[in-house]
Amino acid sequence: MYFKRVLNYVFSFKKYFLLNILFSVFYALFSAVAFLSLMPMLEVLFNGVNDIKEKPQLELSNNLGEFIENWLNFQVSSFAADDNQKAILFVVGVVIILFFLKNISNYFALFFSTLIRNGVIKNLKKNIYEKIITLPLSYFSKNKKGDLISRMSSDVIEVQNSFLSIIEIFIRDPLTIAFTIGAMFIISYKLTLFVIVFIPVSGFIISFIGKTLKRKSLLVQKEQAELTSITEETINGITIIKSFLAESFFKNKFDKTNTNFLSFSNKLINRQNIAAPLSEFLGILVIAVLLWYGGQLVLIDMELKPAAFITYMGLAYGVLTPAKSISKAFYSLKKGNAAAERVFEIIDSKSEFFDDSNKENLDSFKKCIEFKNVSFKYENATVLNNISLKVNKGEMVAIVGSSGSGKSTLVNLIPRFFDIVSGKILIDDIDINDLSRLKIRSLIGIVSQDSILFNTSIKENIILGDSKGNIDEKLSESLSIANADEFINELDDQDNYNVGDNGSNLSGGQKQRLAIARAVYSNSPILILDEATSSLDSKSEKLVQDAIDKLMINKTSIVIAHRLSTIQNANKIIVLDKGEIVEQGNHDQLIKNDSYYKKLIALQSFK
Repeated sequence: MYFKRVLNYVFSFKKYFLLNILFSVFYALFSAVAFLSLMPMLEVLFNGVNDIKEKPQLELSNNLGEFIENWLNFQVSSFAADDNQKAILFVVGVVIILFFLKNISNYFALFFSTLIRNGVIKNLKKNIYEKIITLPLSYFSKNKKGDLISRMSSDVIEVQNSFLSIIEIFIRDPLTIAFTIGAMFIISYKLTLFVIVFIPVSGFIISFIGKTLKRKSLLVQKEQAELTSITEETINGITIIKSFLAESFFKNKFDKTNTNFLSFSNKLINRQNIAAPLSEFLGILVIAVLLWYGGQLVLIDMELKPAAFITYMGLAYGVLTPAKSISKAFYSLKKGNAAAERVFEIIDSKSEFFDDSNKENLDSFKKCIEFKNVSFKYENATVLNNISLKVNKGEMVAIVGSSGSGKSTLVNLIPRFFDIVSGKILIDDIDINDLSRLKIRSLIGIVSQDSILFNTSIKENIILGDSKGNIDEKLSESLSIANADEFINELDDQDNYNVGDNGSNLSGGQKQRLAIARAVYSNSPILILDEATSSLDSKSEKLVQDAIDKLMINKTSIVIAHRLSTIQNANKIIVLDKGEIVEQGNHDQLIKNDSYYKKLIALQSFK
């Protein structure tokens, strides 16, 4: 059960947890004693001050409840003598002090409970985020972003509301019941037996009703995740939705999921709502039995004094509130278990770096990158088949082919964003499966077609948290090589300018030059350029291409080609078609023959 795993997070705050238990014990103790202290007050109200001059002595043959009642009355009579008003003031004062101590203990129990709850949520979110950032790209291709966001937000909140809120209930309320029932035993063990017999019966009934809660909760959480996913997709693709008049399609899609969410939520909440009235009804039943049987003990058998009986009934009713809380907590436990299952599913997912500690390190790139009979497929669709090629250090190799031929997949295999199905990829004669992913990626700089920028400053987007060396000098040089200093110098904040969400405050060409500056800053010996100028206008393309040319100096470059001038300058051109290499050589060699490459040129696939 996932509740145990959440408890492990709770136990990491051992000091706060022990202090919570301590003050919960005080709360439960003062709750019971505060009710017991009402007995002498009721005696004063019914009978006036009992003039007890000798301090009662507890003997084995005495009734414990009667001894405590006499002892309390002795304390009152010792203070007040025959003055009823003074006696009432004394008892009221004791009651106020005890209830004050009870509530101050409750405050501190809740204080430390809050520190635990918020600390657990912080650590859960931290673990989820750390796992998300180390998951392989294949995970994100199979799962929706909205679902991941939902698990980190609404599911974690559900764990907090359902699991962490009931931890204090499971600590405080059983203690309250234990101390209260102890006080009830002191007053009358016969009456208390009714309560002890009844609690397991009511617990069984409530547990029986709550069996389906986890399944219904899981359905609610999944529909909530789907709603988040649809909303996230709509915001990201709002331009396309409006361009193709697809508003009705997405409205219907959202309405269908929203209706399912409403239906599942209603069923779940209505099932939860049974807990409170059911537990209250069962509680009233036990109170009715106690009134009937207790009335006999007071009026017929004369075994119980009226003041003691009224105090006992107050204690019995006081048991109902924590008992109801515990019964509702079992419902929350079921609901929280469904949310926790989705949260821990991410935390338990295998990180792509899980085996890096056992891998070889490669501190520099010296010779070549070589593909040997490499094949790859997504799910059941083969994307690359029997690829063999070699990229020597210092070479520029262009990858060309029609859309869907496998160009991007080919270059994504080198940094191990995806793992090959068969064959080998070697870097300096070492199989990349035997190398640390972190080390491989430290050797590679990537500029993709979609220049991803983060909602922070230009500087932070380029250095990405780097704190070593002369950062400002490296940054300035990188911006200059990327032809980015031209527009940055015109900005008020210059390199502290915030680029906005995914670079929304910049043009396409400006974003791409910053992406190039990031690759320059990394100073990696291997470069992967994935159609870095394909979506730019002619002016921006010229600036970006000039930046790319400077970037590739003294580097080993693998370029998914877009411009004919880039291809012509390549040492080697790899021509892909349907996941296979159909031709390779330099531009002059390939153009002489009646080749597939020549047909691509004739069809103006490049410019």
